[in-house]
Amino acid sequence: MSPNLLVSETKPAHVLRNRLLASAGTVLLVGTYLTLVITQPVELAEGLGQGVALATFAAYLVAAILLLAAVLPEIPVSTLTLIPVALALNILLGQFVGSVLLPLYLDSIGTVLIGFLAGRRAGAATGVLSTLIWSLFAPTVLPFAAGAALVGFLAGTAARFGALRRVYLAPIAGALAGVVAGVISAPVAAFVYGGTAGVGTGAVVAAFRAMGDSLFSAVTKQALISDPGDKAIVFLIAALLVYALPKRLSGSFEFVRRYRVLGRRTDNR
Repeated sequence: MSPNLLVSETKPAHVLRNRLLASAGTVLLVGTYLTLVITQPVELAEGLGQGVALATFAAYLVAAILLLAAVLPEIPVSTLTLIPVALALNILLGQFVGSVLLPLYLDSIGTVLIGFLAGRRAGAATGVLSTLIWSLFAPTVLPFAAGAALVGFLAGTAARFGALRRVYLAPIAGALAGVVAGVISAPVAAFVYGGTAGVGTGAVVAAFRAMGDSLFSAVTKQALISDPGDKAIVFLIAALLVYALPKRLSGSFEFVRRYRVLGRRTDNR
């Protein structure tokens, strides 16, 4: 049997396996998110020692592993080395901004950066992992893992459709992603926590509540105000970081070459 024939026979199986792993991870993410919204488990705010919190953590961890298993064979070592940096960036900025009077988050710059560099599945996996690690000392962030995964997925999607080709396109894509992320995160913030944990964002919710809005209405309005602006800033910063990479380094990122330089859709990541 010729080597070319062997490759042609094994490649579809490899692609199918990766797609099945990614699909399983996505289903688990969505299922866990919907379970949290429907059951509204208040135990999540009490730490990872609770049964519900441990089950949620385990479900999101398995989803992250499935997504990583689907994408790891396709991304270069240069991207893998950036993932720990991206995780630290998310957690440090998110922890700091959440403690000051800013109605923003800035906790997804690393996630968006990986989504820009390595595609949708890598971005989603980074978002979930970031939330899981952060939740070890800040359990209240755990239910937002699905939203963090969505931001990474949307970053990869934005890169596929040219958000990196012009600097002004990145914040526009970020604002649109923020609307979607806000709609997804609002039910978790309202039904699981009765508001939002951030100091600045909590103040916005309190202001809407003082005006007579219901809790869900106040949280949704806050999310639709904070998230688009937050993600516009995050996408812009991440795009500038990509532009700042030396060409010899950025050239090693296949996703950047295909969607920033060539501007063509040639794979399914």
